Amino acid sequence: MRRYAVPATLVAVPLLLAVLGPLLASHDTTKDVAFLLGGGHWFGTDFVGRDVWNEVLLGGRSLVLTAVTATACSYALAVPLGLVAGMTGSRALDEAIMRPLDLLLAVPSMLMLLLLASIAPGVPWVLIGVVTLINLPDVVRISRAAALSLSSRPAVEAMRLQGESRIRIGVHYAARAMRRTLAADLGTRFTGAIYLVASASFLGVGVSPQTSDWAAMVDRNRVGLFIQPWAVVLPALLVVALSIGVNLAFDRWLRDHDPRSTFLEAR
Repeated sequence: MRRYAVPATLVAVPLLLAVLGPLLASHDTTKDVAFLLGGGHWFGTDFVGRDVWNEVLLGGRSLVLTAVTATACSYALAVPLGLVAGMTGSRALDEAIMRPLDLLLAVPSMLMLLLLASIAPGVPWVLIGVVTLINLPDVVRISRAAALSLSSRPAVEAMRLQGESRIRIGVHYAARAMRRTLAADLGTRFTGAIYLVASASFLGVGVSPQTSDWAAMVDRNRVGLFIQPWAVVLPALLVVALSIGVNLAFDRWLRDHDPRSTFLEAR
């Protein structure tokens, strides 16, 4: 368990601040001098004189929950589609699922983000839907590739000869066998979701101007980076720590569940 200490710490700090921060934050609207260091403020003030630490407590929930929800929605939609495309053996069904997704892949993600998120800026479910749509083709292709590899295994052929339905084979065997592949992709996909949500906030289409948000804090306070760096550095560090921590945690989990690693440790 000691191997998980570093990733757990990197993930726990931003998550706790995101979940519990609004409960601990002060909702006092009193403002001080802009970009002030000290003056009773632990991390100074931001571009309009608000306390940076208080804004950090208020600004994590929108970014983290949006990224988590979008990632979960991507896999909830993509994995069943990938299983159907890879396990049914129907060329027509495979083409019907994959070709529309190829059209989505041809559109640059940032262009799609700007076009769709700008329709209703500041609406969380719209941003969640856009990030889910951007990630969907990649996750479907990864799931399909894993399912195609599994569909040719002798175990699957044996289950088919025994009369097992394709649904049972896909759910009880293929989906479980794909766990390591999906776990390896999940860390990267979650980091990508954070990047997209942060980019939307940075470009002004993710959250409303009045909302506290870690990514928006970086954008709004960058003009005073060399005057009061904490207003930019602190929220940026929390986003980076969460991304690195999630990927480290999945890397450690994959290594611990790798049969070759278990064999080498046993020797």
